[in-house]
Amino acid sequence: MSFFKKIFTKEKKETLDKGLEKTSTSFLDKLGKAVAGKSKVDEDVLDNLEEVLVSSDVGVTTTLKVIDRIEARVAKDKYLGTDELNKILREEIAGLLSETNSGNATEFEIPKQDAPYVIMVVGVNGVGKTTTIGKLAHQFKSAGKTVVLGAADTFRAAAIDQLQIWADRTGVPLVRQEMGSDPASVAFDTLESAVTKNADVVIIDTAGRLHNKVNLMNELTKVKRVMQKVIPDAPHEVLLVLDGSTGQNAFEQAKQFTAATEVTSLAVTKLDGTAKGGVVIGISDQFQIPVKYIGVGEGIEDLQVFNKIEFVDSFFK
Repeated sequence: MSFFKKIFTKEKKETLDKGLEKTSTSFLDKLGKAVAGKSKVDEDVLDNLEEVLVSSDVGVTTTLKVIDRIEARVAKDKYLGTDELNKILREEIAGLLSETNSGNATEFEIPKQDAPYVIMVVGVNGVGKTTTIGKLAHQFKSAGKTVVLGAADTFRAAAIDQLQIWADRTGVPLVRQEMGSDPASVAFDTLESAVTKNADVVIIDTAGRLHNKVNLMNELTKVKRVMQKVIPDAPHEVLLVLDGSTGQNAFEQAKQFTAATEVTSLAVTKLDGTAKGGVVIGISDQFQIPVKYIGVGEGIEDLQVFNKIEFVDSFFK
């Protein structure tokens, strides 16, 4: 099918296939059982399909949307064989992802602009936020960009130290202060340093505390406001990192953070160790925020630019 033409490198595609292997195997096994003994898509098959999608962490809202679309096709075509269901599901899920994820990027890119491009990274502790920042720094640097990191999660000494390890590993400068320092002050210093160095990309880590949403909101708002004293339209991107292996819990985290600040893109991590990869489809659809990056392995190269065509292809492998 030409719609799913190969636009990743062979190595990237193999990594993506391997990373989504558990999700794909689990989903297709369930789908096979849902249509066993049936020759056409009827009410029973649709009920079973609904169960398959919900149990694959696609989420109830998105599942109902997919079922409605398939029902509409059944009504239009009058007859739909179960042998066609895989292909139709694939098309409908790709269509849903297309509504939020308009591009088909395969490389790590940033818009061309005069000032450094500022990415503020948010997410709860333990989702792979610092690792994602380190891998992003590596990818941007490999693409020929100059990168500056800012350790504005000053609530935990471990977060600052972990980011320092990644900065050393990737060979990019890190702006940091002592634990307990004002996060906005760190962000301000980072942007000043980036402007002085004429850097291309700035990535700012922020605290992952969700116990008090009002405090989190106030802190992130202050960080933004102070950054704008250096670069008036910063941050250019607010990237929410979610742990894909937590399934429905990732939906809850997305809900909390989108309420606390304006999230503009998503990174979904740890997809390689789970059968819950369907969460990518549900979160992208439900929150209408593009998934920009996915983590499909532990290696430094295993953070990939999310490409909806290749994702759906691997999902239905």
